[in-house]
Amino acid sequence: MDGVPEPHTGWTFLTNHARVLAAIADNPSVRIRHIAARCRLTERAVQKIIADLEHDGYLSHTREGRTNTYRIDPGKVLRHPNEAGLTVAALLSLLVQDEAHRSTAPQQLRTTRQRMPADGV
Repeated sequence: MDGVPEPHTGWTFLTNHARVLAAIADNPSVRIRHIAARCRLTERAVQKIIADLEHDGYLSHTREGRTNTYRIDPGKVLRHPNEAGLTVAALLSLLVQDEAHRSTAPQQLRTTRQRMPADGV
C-alpha cells in the first residue's frame, strides 16, 4: 500500500501517544500526514491518538480554515501511577528540542561516553 509507513518491529521506550504529542508540541499547526510520517504511523492511527488525547483533556484544537491548530495542556498530569505528579510539560521538555540542540546531542553523548570508565563505575 502506497503511503503507509513501514511498521517498526521490537519494543521502544516511548508510546505512539507520546510521539504524536511531541510532534504537535514541535509544531501546533502540523498536518496529520506529517505527524504520521514523522512517527511512522498511519494517518488513521494518528487521528485515533489525537482523539484519545483530546478526550482525556491533554489536547484541544481550533479550526482555522482548513487547518487545525492544537493546544497542549502542559499542566495535565501523566496517567500512569508511577508518573503521578509528572506533567505533560515535564515529558515534553525531554522530547521536544530545537534544531540546534538536536545537532549537538550526538556529540554530547560521545563526549559523555568517553569520560565514563570502561567498567561503568
